[in-house]
Amino acid sequence: MGYRVIDILVDHFDTLHEQRVGTKAVPSEIYAKLSEPPPELGTPFEGLIEQLTRDVFPSTMHVNHPRFFAFVPGPGNYVGAMAEALAAGFNVFAGTWLGGSAAEAVETVTINWLRQLCGFDEKCGGLFVSGGTIANLTALTVARHVILDDRLEDAVVYMSDQAHSSLEKALRVLGFLPKHIRRIACDDAFRLPVGELARAIAEDRASGGRPFCVIASAGTTNTGAVDPLPRLREICDAEGLWLHVDGAYGAAAVLADVGRRQLEGLALADSLSLDPHKWLYQPFETGCVLVREGSHLRGTFRLMPDYLQDVHRNVEEVNYTDLGIQLTRSFRALKVWLSFKVFGIAAFREAIARGFRMAELAEKRLREMPGWEVSSPAQMAVVCFRFKSGDDALHARLVEAMLEDGFAMCTSTTIRGRTVLRMCTINPRTTEEDVLSTLARIDELRVKCLA
Repeated sequence: MGYRVIDILVDHFDTLHEQRVGTKAVPSEIYAKLSEPPPELGTPFEGLIEQLTRDVFPSTMHVNHPRFFAFVPGPGNYVGAMAEALAAGFNVFAGTWLGGSAAEAVETVTINWLRQLCGFDEKCGGLFVSGGTIANLTALTVARHVILDDRLEDAVVYMSDQAHSSLEKALRVLGFLPKHIRRIACDDAFRLPVGELARAIAEDRASGGRPFCVIASAGTTNTGAVDPLPRLREICDAEGLWLHVDGAYGAAAVLADVGRRQLEGLALADSLSLDPHKWLYQPFETGCVLVREGSHLRGTFRLMPDYLQDVHRNVEEVNYTDLGIQLTRSFRALKVWLSFKVFGIAAFREAIARGFRMAELAEKRLREMPGWEVSSPAQMAVVCFRFKSGDDALHARLVEAMLEDGFAMCTSTTIRGRTVLRMCTINPRTTEEDVLSTLARIDELRVKCLA
């Protein structure tokens, strides 16, 4: 079984360039293939592998495909996939030192690598979680505990209108209502405007509100914009507010010189989310949260029930259940640790820098293409564009046409009230030819859509 699975994976990685970028299944068709009563008796493995390769894996979007530019791709890497198989095979429990001491140690080492790469000192603590949503939820739980003592009345949190929806979802889970959340219109560069933020804080204090947190973006999903982190830190210091930076998309770009320049002030955050399953090329689900004062994590989440009394006897031991929401945790750190060890940080640094160059190439080509315009320039490997004379419906049809065509995939978003197409070029498998041929194909599909 293992050899058969590995053969399929190797073939998938080796033939990605020649495959369709993926397929969105028709619900009635896919359910017709898969729906059946619970199997009373077993089925031979080989037949099930054939069913998976025929009916399941082709009916997905291959987010690691070199011409998948939609949303934020999940490029993955083969070493990470093998680490995931090892962690699953040994079924390592990474919640407590008693249950998985070596896993806890590997996670601690890997978290230390990430906090150093992001510029935090040894007081910083963190842990691996499923992704940016839970990383943001974890960080905002700490902010609520430290700044508000978990009392929500009259609390106010601030973010730009470009902030990711996972932040609002996390705040809802934490009990905050819409009245507690201030979304501030972004500036011309799609960033959180400092002046407007300061005015909003003053207004809320004057009306009896309790401002407690500013959420900044280190690479927005729409345009790759980075909020002015050093200036936001100054405001938070002056007002006694927590600064959380949502770097789920962009924070890992700090490894490359070009990213570090755009992410000035990243280590000034009180808490930071980042997603290794994006720009560090790990399999899903691999998120991470870092907190500048790591002791705040334990102060927020640690509980000591009777049935875990054997876990807490030695203060030198690390129990990651004390630092976050989960008790049962998989060995997520292994894939990051093994990938860093096999490839070295220099390889990741170059891959990240290359992602920037691919977006800049796309912007350059778009400015040369008749009838097309750049809606937001290449920033953090994201570029948005549209056909000048096309309406919103045309750009929506282009997305559907790309889905049907299967050669490449971009998705749409809204910039200043208009539907645009968006490319995200973080996949290290993507070549210059992939970028240029994708733009040429989009223009061909545009002609067909207008015919």
